[in-house]
Amino acid sequence: MAIPARNPRTRTPSTAEAGAWAEVLVRHQLLHAAVLAPSGQWLTQDQPESEVRVLDGPAAMVELAAEIQHRTRTTRDRTR
Repeated sequence: MAIPARNPRTRTPSTAEAGAWAEVLVRHQLLHAAVLAPSGQWLTQDQPESEVRVLDGPAAMVELAAEIQHRTRTTRDRTR
């Protein structure tokens, strides 16, 4: 399920931006792993035993970060 952007992007996310988001998601244990493949795709894994998900480029990685952030905020708001 894609989350509609509140402020549509005016440019395509760079590999560096996607890498920064990937690093933050892994560091905060919101993803188990996120690796940039030589093809430009991102390989992600939610848990050590879960399937590897293939994301098609930086925009998909940034979109995943937005979805995780939205899910985290929504869950946190419900528990308050």
